[in-house]
Formats: sequence, C-alpha cells, structure tokens
Amino acid sequence: MTETIEIAESNVEEVSSGKLSIIMFSGTADKFIPLGVLTQAGAAMGMEVNVFVTGFALLGFTKTHHDLPMSAEFAFMAPDLAKGMAANKVAGWDTMLRQARELGTKVYACSMMSGVMGLAKDDFNDLVDNIVGAATFIHQAEGGETLFI
Repeated sequence: MTETIEIAESNVEEVSSGKLSIIMFSGTADKFIPLGVLTQAGAAMGMEVNVFVTGFALLGFTKTHHDLPMSAEFAFMAPDLAKGMAANKVAGWDTMLRQARELGTKVYACSMMSGVMGLAKDDFNDLVDNIVGAATFIHQAEGGETLFI
C-alpha cells in the first residue's frame, strides 16, 4: 500500500510549468532526505523534475543494500533525527521519491560513474529510469533551475 503524503505550504502558489533538475552526488544519508523532499515538492507543484545521480550517491540506488554513512558533522544528530522523523510520520526519502516518480519525476544514473563503479542497468533498483551521460542530462536541464546535493 502506498502512503500519500500531502504537501501543504501556506506561501506556495500553484505552478503549472517550470523545470527542476537535481544533481545528486553525495553518498551520505543526510543528503538523501532533501532529495526526497525537493523532488516530491517540485512534482506536486506541477514542475518537470529530473534527477541525475552520480558519484557515491549511486550506491543508494542499487538493488544491493548499502548502509549510507551520515556526514561526519551531523553524525551525532542521527538518532534524534530518526526519532523526530518517526514522531512526525515523515516518509523516507525513497518513499518521497517514488511518489514524485508517480507524478512524472525521472531519475537517471550517470553513465560514466556507473561504468567506473561497475554498475549496469540491472544493478539499479526501480527508482532509476535509465543510465545517461552528462551531456544528455545537461540538455534536459536546459531552461530550468539546477540544484546540487
């Protein structure tokens, strides 16, 4: 059963166009939460959202589970963060990203880093739509906002 997360912010106006491209290169757990939040929010606002996953972030998208480390500067906060998320019923980053994908978000793995890391399409989980090169992603991002996480 898929849980629906309602996105409500008092100052958000309805957006029917626009493009958000996110380059996810960090492989630390604390960076995956904003990825889920931003993709879900952009998709819910009607934006075209594309995610380009590269570097060690690719490990968060493989079928093989990898324990993603917390950034050293935030590691001491990890237990409280987990408690706060549970108490507030905040969905995990992957659930948020799946919901964003239901609204049209596309997730692409970097072809160069996938090759360097020995990862093929079959190694990635169902969150990854395809493996593409940087030039393809830059072309897709043209005319929109681009964020680096």
